[in-house]
Amino acid sequence: VPFAGWTLPLHYGQGHLQSHLHTRRHCSLFDVSHMLQTLVYGRDRIRFMESLVVGDIAELKPGQGTLTLLTNEKGGITDDLIVTNTSEDHLYVVSNAACADKDLAILRDRAAQLQATGSDVHVEVSDNALLALQGPSMARVLQAGLSDDLAKLSFMNSITTTVFGVPGCRVTRCGYTGEDGVEISVPAARAVELAEQLLGVPDVWLAGLAARDSLRLEAGLCLYGNDIDETVTPAEAGLMWTLGKRRRAAMDFPGAAVIMAQVKDKPRRRRAMAWTGAGQALLNSLYPHIPGTVTSGCPSPCLGKNIAMGYVEAAHSRAGTELTVEVRKKQHPAVITKMPFVPTQYYMAK
Repeated sequence: VPFAGWTLPLHYGQGHLQSHLHTRRHCSLFDVSHMLQTLVYGRDRIRFMESLVVGDIAELKPGQGTLTLLTNEKGGITDDLIVTNTSEDHLYVVSNAACADKDLAILRDRAAQLQATGSDVHVEVSDNALLALQGPSMARVLQAGLSDDLAKLSFMNSITTTVFGVPGCRVTRCGYTGEDGVEISVPAARAVELAEQLLGVPDVWLAGLAARDSLRLEAGLCLYGNDIDETVTPAEAGLMWTLGKRRRAAMDFPGAAVIMAQVKDKPRRRRAMAWTGAGQALLNSLYPHIPGTVTSGCPSPCLGKNIAMGYVEAAHSRAGTELTVEVRKKQHPAVITKMPFVPTQYYMAK
């Protein structure tokens, strides 16, 4: 199917349900090379990045990364992205494919502004491919092709290493499924070779866009363009945890005045998650007596119920709140639940 200018497979061979459950029980390989990878060099790279995002990039240790948000002057979310302070001489940034052109223009424009005042910063686009290996057997599968000890690599940390004989790979322990997983930035010329090595393990299946979407929704993770966009603030989206304490105090990121005012006065709407009974159609919209909008919804393969993410008035966003959902002009009961729907399995090294 078309996706952000790319053609992506919904699934490979096995159907969506089987692929989803296999990822939860074993391990799946996702080709996510459509995502934008950029490298930021220069002695002022941290100051540059913090002028655009809400996160505390300066506090990141070598090899450590964080999910952060690009915001605009109105407090809206321009994109969500991962920024890693590498052990080398640069920041490594992964952005959403749907926002690639927009993000790259923002990064380059800001770099040019700072360069004009004498700052040392340079943005470079990586032409690496990006493979995501996700699921409970990931560590066993990948460790067989690594000299480094994966047990020492915590969630949101990365190393540059050789993977199954392919040198120069950046392995980051993260993902979009809620499972223990890695994303491997691999030189494009050897991406197929690495993928074939991983797929040589019987536990590893290829997974496509359909499983990627249902897995991330079960894990309570946002899809940019659906659940967050430039009309939504971090406070409304329940993403205030991405704002570092120092950044909140300094209020030196785009839209800080709007966002921090919402923190003080409380936003009028909040992102929430709800489920409804099995056997019903995909959730479409919240019933008008409680104003709201469903932004993502699907049948949950793990729970056997329909699940959805959306926005409701803040007063109705607490877990346990009963709502009515309109599905094809019929009304069905739904209940707000805590995020995520399925417990996450992110790995923290001891």
